Amino acid sequence: MTSSNDTAVLRVAGRPVGRYVTRPELPVRLSPRPYLHPVTTLSGTAVTELSPADHAHHLGVGVAVPDVEGFNFWGGRTYVRDQGPTELDNHGTQRHVTFQLRDPDGFVEELRWVAAGGELLRERRTVAATELTDQAWALDLTFSLTNVTKDPLSIGSPATNGRPGAAYGGFFWRARKEATPPDVFTAGTEGETEAHGHRADWLALTGSGWTLVFAGATEQTRRDPWFVRTGEYPGVGSSLAHDERLPIPPGETVVRRVVTVVADGRLGRDAAAALVRKAVSP
Repeated sequence: MTSSNDTAVLRVAGRPVGRYVTRPELPVRLSPRPYLHPVTTLSGTAVTELSPADHAHHLGVGVAVPDVEGFNFWGGRTYVRDQGPTELDNHGTQRHVTFQLRDPDGFVEELRWVAAGGELLRERRTVAATELTDQAWALDLTFSLTNVTKDPLSIGSPATNGRPGAAYGGFFWRARKEATPPDVFTAGTEGETEAHGHRADWLALTGSGWTLVFAGATEQTRRDPWFVRTGEYPGVGSSLAHDERLPIPPGETVVRRVVTVVADGRLGRDAAAALVRKAVSP
């Protein structure tokens, strides 16, 4: 992984497939945080977007949470119960501390989640890129969030704050926007309505010449329902706080691991499932 102080390049079989920005210069309102963009297929097709016109706070691939004890680490407006989306001065920042490990195909990073001048969470983020076939590779991302305060913290979402269907927060991938919305399917369902808000071992997003297959790689991660958008914009993420807030007592840690297959072409169910098995196998 070639790198500078602010960026690192992920490589698979010598080919660059992702650029990781550790210290982005962004307005506070966007909840500045490290992100991967562009992420590409092995043939070079970009499958992420950065600060698109429809949602300036969507930053490629990363970890974003709209409500950590009332602080916004997602960016943009905050959903307030009985009030709706509201502009608040409550944005947090994820600050890169150090790379504990750096290789051409991945890294281990330490981050501080800071808001109102204080550190709320300490994160250990592990990212690895693995070749699967000559047309597909896997991005393996694990994040561990530890409450470093002396008080209980909890993670919420617009859904837990009163907005049905908006339980986003955690791993999030803003995908490539094209003239036609991408198709979405799981092993047993098809379409945004059927996939959104439901649990599935894996979920695929297929565009004009690319496919992304997202898989929870631990039992706990698979318990989180998927957050899915295709019509309004193309994006897939996890829901740490779907039905209720997720508590993190002092000193406790929340861990999630999502593996994403990045493939050229439009994969069907069988091919998607086969690649997931290969990517997530121990």
